[in-house]
Amino acid sequence: MKRIVFCIFVFCGILFAAKSGKVSADSVRWENYSEALASAKSDHKLIFVDIVADWCVPCREMDKTTYRDKSVITLLNSRFHAVRLNQEVQDSIICDDKKLPANRCFFDVWNLQAVPSYVLIAPKGLSILTYSGKLSSDELRMLLMQFLEKEKEWISQ
Repeated sequence: MKRIVFCIFVFCGILFAAKSGKVSADSVRWENYSEALASAKSDHKLIFVDIVADWCVPCREMDKTTYRDKSVITLLNSRFHAVRLNQEVQDSIICDDKKLPANRCFFDVWNLQAVPSYVLIAPKGLSILTYSGKLSSDELRMLLMQFLEKEKEWISQ
């Protein structure tokens, strides 16, 4: 009897571990902004910031489509520090060496006016470029690949 119970627990543990591994492989691992900045300084990965708002319908659509595409997930999880910021949040962050509320970074530093928007940040913490608008998985994949083509040049910034 003890052996059967033990086998059941082992089997359940294996199923849980397999399912847990599958979840992380099927979704973008969004990081905390400040932690991504700190990590990028040591591992020299670019930071991809996805800026959203609670009321943003295209943002929710991208969550259901673009950010579920396996190639987009793989690129973001393996080659970038992926960060999601809510444009309306008042928490202070460092943007281009200035400590400001996130919404002020959005408007004043990154000069963005719409969501969804994206900011590519070099490992040293300076923004490289910004883009606004809903992207399909093919469009985002192409954009990420273009970023990676210039990665060596931008990492020195």
